[in-house]
Amino acid sequence: MVEIRYFAAIADAVGKASERFDLPADATVADLRRVLAGAYGPDLGPMLKVCAFLVDDELTRDDATVLTSRVDVLPPFAGG
Repeated sequence: MVEIRYFAAIADAVGKASERFDLPADATVADLRRVLAGAYGPDLGPMLKVCAFLVDDELTRDDATVLTSRVDVLPPFAGG
């Protein structure tokens, strides 16, 4: 089970601050992008392409990064 936390515009787009998904132990950022696009529709895809993911305290955009038990989805932030 992976806890996904959403921030700023991505939280607005999905309508929640967090949720849990039952993903395989070897699931990657690419898998998470596919799951989220499937859950929320293809319109979320372009936003997910520009998001960064905080995985085990490491900020990444690398689709090959293996997920941990908590992942933060971070859209680009302006002004700061």
